[in-house]
Amino acid sequence: MIFLIHSETATNSIAANLGLSEYSYYFVLKEFRPVLEEFGLVLPVSDPANEVDRIWANAASHGEEALFLTFSPPHKTYCAARCPTIPVFAWEFDTLPSEVWDSNPHHDWRHVLRRTGRAITHSQFSVETVLQAMGPDYPVVSAPAPVWDRFAGLYRNRPQDRTPVKSARLKVRGRVFDSRQIDFAPLRPAALRQHAAMLPPLPGGAEHDQEILLDGVVYTSVFCPSDGRKNWFDMICAFVWCFREVEDATLVLKLTKRNADTEVLDILKDLAKLPPFRCRVVILDAFLDDDAYMGLAAASTYAVNSSHGEGQCLPLMEYMSAGKPAVAPAHTSMADYIRPDNGFIVASHLEPASWPHDPRQAFRTRRHRIDFESLVAAYGDSYRVAKAEPQRYRHMGDNAFETLRGHCSADRLRRIIRDFVIPAAGPAATVDPVLCEMVAN
Repeated sequence: MIFLIHSETATNSIAANLGLSEYSYYFVLKEFRPVLEEFGLVLPVSDPANEVDRIWANAASHGEEALFLTFSPPHKTYCAARCPTIPVFAWEFDTLPSEVWDSNPHHDWRHVLRRTGRAITHSQFSVETVLQAMGPDYPVVSAPAPVWDRFAGLYRNRPQDRTPVKSARLKVRGRVFDSRQIDFAPLRPAALRQHAAMLPPLPGGAEHDQEILLDGVVYTSVFCPSDGRKNWFDMICAFVWCFREVEDATLVLKLTKRNADTEVLDILKDLAKLPPFRCRVVILDAFLDDDAYMGLAAASTYAVNSSHGEGQCLPLMEYMSAGKPAVAPAHTSMADYIRPDNGFIVASHLEPASWPHDPRQAFRTRRHRIDFESLVAAYGDSYRVAKAEPQRYRHMGDNAFETLRGHCSADRLRRIIRDFVIPAAGPAATVDPVLCEMVAN
């Protein structure tokens, strides 16, 4: 069996593409690949139009099956003429794109999904959205990226006492913006109006190797700050409002975007608008190698999410796989794994929205608006549990670990590959050998 795999972002371009549209598909492909390699030969392709059918024909001429997995949204999916193709995509809205614009039929995802004949997405919410658009018999399955196995070690190797409130040192390479070391006066609206012609320099945050101390109750969110769906404004404001008189509450914002000066400045300006606060906000515009990234997860008390919608949310899945309870809503993909016994659920309600790649910004779908008071309450409840109910905290961490084992483990993906992916290839013996030779040449 040969698996051809493709994402628009590849290993040699991920550093430059961090934060760009659909960059996260590379990370999903990266998680799928080791499991696919257990079932056959995996070949990355960089130019599907010129490679996929040619490789398929060569394989078929030797009695070998080949299958193309394209990790991309349907409007960017290359539909091979002969090789069976399965798009692997994330989706977080309650309707599938079903209109054509710019004279491109691919923007109507139904057109693409009819051609591929089946699809893989990452949540039951997305599966139901596809079925609503394609009909109840359309072959589609939820296969989250199998991150559990990599992060389960943090849970298994945790200290025996598993104290929720502790301190840890973290080494990072890049820029760190710490609210306790920043003078917010030049960033307040009155000061900015006096210097409207120029942006103020970013305070502090020199780019170099450095060590930071994290202590107290640590809330961590890993996200791209230019992705409006992440709704970091509510996350930060609710945190500061809840803990304005609390010194040992820390919110860590790990940014996943290159050249994030504009977004960092936006965050700092929003913090400057708030009344004085005693809690701590740390922005990491820095590279974390694998050890440092794991170290941040280990140092965190909770994982935080306040987004309008998620296709799967890899960082939240990673942290919960490590036994970290969540502060998050239970909508879209997160409804598959956020529960009252492993997290503090943030309420939300639906509001009109547009499909993110629709330049018309027409209201054709809905997203979830976060209930701000509920987010504040979830922060407060989680802090109280970490400080006063360590046994309940440990129980929630245990439940997070077990829930994510069932949701995004390699074992689950193995079953899906065996039962859903491989049968899509079909028997190679049915391929016309003359056609194989024509395509191969």
